[in-house]
Amino acid sequence: MSGPCHLSGLVLLEPVVHMDTRGWFYESYSARELRSRGIETIFVQDNHSHTNHKGVIRGLHYQMPPMDQAKLVHCTAGRILDVAVDIRRGSPTYARWFGAVLSATDRKQLFIPRGFAHGFLTLEDDCEVQYKVDNYYSREHERGIRFDDPDIGISWGVEAPSLSEKDGKAPYLKECDNDFVWKGGP
Repeated sequence: MSGPCHLSGLVLLEPVVHMDTRGWFYESYSARELRSRGIETIFVQDNHSHTNHKGVIRGLHYQMPPMDQAKLVHCTAGRILDVAVDIRRGSPTYARWFGAVLSATDRKQLFIPRGFAHGFLTLEDDCEVQYKVDNYYSREHERGIRFDDPDIGISWGVEAPSLSEKDGKAPYLKECDNDFVWKGGP
């Protein structure tokens, strides 16, 4: 089961898991399945992060064009609140966010198109997050937005999250370097 989210272009995917007495099996990536959902993205890099403790926020991150990235995110150990924020100027959902709990148990994935900032909160110790991207990492094009930007209003559900120094100093959305423009549709 899968479907679009309330922000244009985001898709929450729930793979079919085959279980028996030996354990389980599922396809964690299928270009054909994504195409059937209208996602034509070609991924070029896999990223994998491990976070030791619950209560850590990583993000909100994005890359500026021409190095902007679409992402396919899933949690392979533990449980996270995965968040995407529409930063496409002119979009009817500009500055709105969508969050979904992703876990190693439910195996849900979130497809995040270009023009969105992304971040997550670890809900358990020892979380691993893996995501595919459709463009290579570029430090020069890397940007961030404050996790607690009041104009976005994300309900993280944590009082004092642990942040990297860089994420703690990120600007608010209204101060961000942002060339994303909504062109209608996803």
